Formats: sequence, C-alpha cells, structure tokens
Amino acid sequence: MRFLYVFLVVIFLGCKNNSSENILEIESISTEKPEYANGFYVTHFSNYSELTINSPWPESDKVYKYAMVNRKIAASITFPNDRYDAIITTPIDKLIVTSTTHLPALDYLNETNSLVGFPELNYISNPQIRERISGGLIQEIGKNESLNTEKILNISPELVMGFSIDGTSKTFETIKNAGIPVLFNGDWTEKSPLGKAEWIKVFGLLFEKKQKSDSIFNSIEKQYNEAKSLASKAEHSPTAISGALYQDIWYLPYGTSPEGQLMNDANINYLWSDTKGSGSLGLSFETVLEKGENAELWLNPSNLISKTNLLKSNPHYSQFAAFKTDNIYTMGNTVGETGGVLYYELGIARPDLVLKDLIKIGHPELLPDYKFTFFQKLPN
Repeated sequence: MRFLYVFLVVIFLGCKNNSSENILEIESISTEKPEYANGFYVTHFSNYSELTINSPWPESDKVYKYAMVNRKIAASITFPNDRYDAIITTPIDKLIVTSTTHLPALDYLNETNSLVGFPELNYISNPQIRERISGGLIQEIGKNESLNTEKILNISPELVMGFSIDGTSKTFETIKNAGIPVLFNGDWTEKSPLGKAEWIKVFGLLFEKKQKSDSIFNSIEKQYNEAKSLASKAEHSPTAISGALYQDIWYLPYGTSPEGQLMNDANINYLWSDTKGSGSLGLSFETVLEKGENAELWLNPSNLISKTNLLKSNPHYSQFAAFKTDNIYTMGNTVGETGGVLYYELGIARPDLVLKDLIKIGHPELLPDYKFTFFQKLPN
C-alpha cells in the first residue's frame, strides 16, 4: 500500500512538473507604454511578450492582442485559444508588409532581407530593397485593395503586416484562416509626428531588437526636439497655406493634425492652425483665397508637379502671393527610381527630417548648409 502511495505521488509530481513547462506565464512582469504613440503598448511576461494594438484604424472599438514568443520555446508554451488574435514566433525570418511606411524600420534594423512580398513594388524607393526586387527575392502581391491571396499563401510568410480602413478585409481573414498571422499596423492613425515614428518599436519586438529600435527612435526624437528648439529662435514666423483643389474642394490639414503640428514646430504661421481634427479640412477655393491670398508660403499643392500644371488645373491659382513670389514647395517631386514618392515611404519614420525641411523653407538662415530631404521648390 505504501508503495502504491509513493508511486502515485511520483506520478503526480511528474505530471505537475511537465505541465508547468507548457502553460503560459499569466502574471505580467511589466507594461511598457510608448511616450508619444497611442495605438499600441507592450506587456512583458517571464517567457513571452504581449503586444496590444488598440487603434488599428480610426474610431476603432476593436483591440488586437498578439503573443510574441521566441521560436526556441514556442512549442513548450500552450496559449488558450481565445486569449490572442495571433501567436507570433520571433525573430521573424519571412515577412510581408503592405505599406511603404513599414519599410524604413526594416532598413534601420538591418532586416530588409526578411521582406518577401509587397503590393505594387514600383512604389518602393529604398535602394537596398529595390536591389532585392531586381534579384527576384521580393514578389508582387497585387494591390492593397485587392491583394493576391493565392500568391501570399504560396510565399508562406511567417507574418503579414497589414493595415485596414475598417477591419472588413476578406483577404486578411483568408490569410488568418490559413494559419498565417496578420498584424495590423496603425502608425497612420497616430495624432503626432513622433507618435507615428515610434511604431519602429513594434518592429523591434518582431525581430527581437528592442534595444536597437529604442535607440533609433531616441535619436529621431532628440533630433526632432533640437530642430524644434532651433526654429523657436526665429524672429519671424512666415504665413502659410497648404494643399490644393480636388474636384472643386480645397483639402488642407487641420491645425491639430501631424502635418499642422510640424508646421507649428517649424515656427511657420499656418493660417488654419486653430482648426481641430485629423485628416483633411475641405474648403471652397473662395474661402482659401480670402484668407490665404497674401500667405508667404504655399506647401504641398496636392499632386501638381509644376506651376504650369497649377495654372492648367485652375488659372485662379495665380492670384496667390506665394505663386507670384515663387514660394511654393512640394514633396511630390522627390521620387525613387521607379516613381515612388520618397515622403510616403520615409516621411512618417523620420519626422525630424520633415521638420528640418520646413525650417529650411521658413527660416533658411537657421540651416544654411542643410539640403532638402523631401521638399523641392515647385518648378515652372
């Protein structure tokens, strides 16, 4: 009888020790919240990390949770089926991303070799990635509004990083049902320039390069704040308008948008700086002309690439003082070898460089030797 008791105790303890290796650690060690970004945060456990995406698209009430677990121990941890939207093994080796704004993080973390697919490859400007495209190492996967599901499944990436306007993508559902995790990147929904840039920390988790991603962001933050401090020393704050007409509506950024904040931090007197909202403010031509006719600067006249194009689009543009004084600046003419606009790839990741461009435009005496990264004066 004693032998049976000892035997049962041994069996019980053996089962207990074995099961403890297969159950996730549910008591968190720490929670790490970004300083500027509002769309994600990270909770660290003893044997894995939990990434929470709480703003995958504007006005979303959906929250996504992802378990980030090292591939060497992933098989030894059992996660409840309903706890996470996806289990992501790290570091990632094969990745598909769907926005050019995701690419700079791969470059800065020396992980461009992980990219195996992208929609509409011509939009990519990064030289290293273009070399991989030329070598057939990155495949075209259709367009964002109609991703080629069959190609994605054939590539068999470890992760697809996507973005969504409203969370109704059938393609992403098909990919998830095939066992490939889909992570929603909400960098574009952030309310501040540095908030957008801080999403590099998500990539740091994916590649297990947290220290490096933190260091990169800290450098960007430092350079941004130094440039902002420099701009504040300017004695004159030039007035500015932004945008242009599209189908009889003039679209321009709200004052509280990231674009509005950049102009404010560059000590540029944006004439709609007191407006609140995100995205674009829609006004009539007459309203903009009445308020902005004498503005000293005109920034980002839509996708119009020359003053000739402006006049062809609407001859009344010539009434603006900035047109007459040749003080119109655009980011649309700085493109990669296949025509991708550099700002749409690098601008979100490097708000410090966008800010320096704006300071160069508004206060050239403060940055006499600086060369534009994104902006150019609109040619004739």
